[in-house]
Amino acid sequence: MVACFTEEERAYRSAVDVQPLITSRGWSLRHVLVMDLQTGEAAMFLPGGCAPADLRKHRIWVCPLFEPFLAWLYAQDLAELDKLPPVVNLDAAPLSLFGWRRPGVE
Repeated sequence: MVACFTEEERAYRSAVDVQPLITSRGWSLRHVLVMDLQTGEAAMFLPGGCAPADLRKHRIWVCPLFEPFLAWLYAQDLAELDKLPPVVNLDAAPLSLFGWRRPGVE
């Protein structure tokens, strides 16, 4: 699942410190939320990065298709998420019965 914040969500102010909750935490218009629907874990990503490095940084538990999908996603025009195809063919994806959580910075 790929999602981004709407303008209304980006404008929402925190009840604690009265700052815009999304932008004051560093999330830009370019950031996207990507969820692995197999594991239910998600993270915010800045497209254009390096998928393996970003997964080491976030350390979310993902299925084997997630990293190849993230690499594919980074190469797409994400100006309009609704224009992404409903199915992505990931021929080079590794075969595995189990997902994993990458080691990262402790």
